[in-house]
Amino acid sequence: MGIAVAGAVGLGLLAVPAGAGAAPELPPVSAEDLVTSVVQAKDPGPLHGTVTLDNALGLPAIAGVPQAANGTSTAQVWSDGTGKGRLSIPSGQGEKTIVDDGTTVWAWDSADKTVTKKAAGEGQKPPQADVTDPAAAAQKAITDLRATSTVTVDGTAEVAGRPAYELVLRPLPTERTLLREVRVAVDSEKRLPLRLTVLANGSSDPALQVGFTSLEFGAQDAGMFTFTPPPGATVTEAPDRPGDAQKPQRPEPKVVGDGWDTVVIATMPADAGQQQGRPGPGRPDGGDAPDLSSIGNPVSGPWGSGREIDTAVATAIITSDGRVAVGAVPAQVLTEALSQ
Repeated sequence: MGIAVAGAVGLGLLAVPAGAGAAPELPPVSAEDLVTSVVQAKDPGPLHGTVTLDNALGLPAIAGVPQAANGTSTAQVWSDGTGKGRLSIPSGQGEKTIVDDGTTVWAWDSADKTVTKKAAGEGQKPPQADVTDPAAAAQKAITDLRATSTVTVDGTAEVAGRPAYELVLRPLPTERTLLREVRVAVDSEKRLPLRLTVLANGSSDPALQVGFTSLEFGAQDAGMFTFTPPPGATVTEAPDRPGDAQKPQRPEPKVVGDGWDTVVIATMPADAGQQQGRPGPGRPDGGDAPDLSSIGNPVSGPWGSGREIDTAVATAIITSDGRVAVGAVPAQVLTEALSQ
């Protein structure tokens, strides 16, 4: 994932973390020991929690590209500690529920009464599962950034009613990034990341955050990990991945650099131009490039032309030939990556 991708999918922020109170007194721990304990931590076992995301990215809406709209949202998560899980996300007209019963993954949308099913472990998990898992997001950030960071322990905090250490990663001077630091609240007992916070240069307020606002460990009702399609629901099998043989396969995203100044370059969906409502120049994969005239600012270079989108924590360039470059970096870093 890295910070670039985390920005792209819009991990949220809490200006005042829920459950914040007096800093708990905990035994001292070195940054190195805390990082090691997080990376090597055992599965915490059965749990139920509420995860809050509050997004202040300010990204524009782009048809054909998952949006990261500003605002706060919540999700309920359950785990039985053996691989089964449940995720419920309220939506505007209902609720989306994902249940992994160990054999089948069910995705239920109450708004349109549709169910999608696939074999457990087959293909990629739904994107919602990543952005509502603060532990996974924080562990990935630590793994990706520790080698290019100054790592310290900055006191303690109470998160979701649990005492936690505040682990702080700051970019080394050689890193070209828009970010000032990443903070990870680590449960003092379980060594489970409870909250991930990202702060940008030039601002004292968090830019991104995802974290538990409530969390309970212990056995969960077995019924939470089973699913039966409701009467009247339309049930379909998830499409095979990476797609049927008749569809041109998009190349894997290209990663340029590492650490804080990582840039990810991907190809937009072949039908993005159709979703925009206006065909664009032809693309190598046979699709139409998206209409970029209404977003960002025009930019060009040896790599071609496109539109640049700037936020406090990330920069993106969408090229006229259907590529997307994104990173928590200044625009110059993106253009250098596109030119490679």
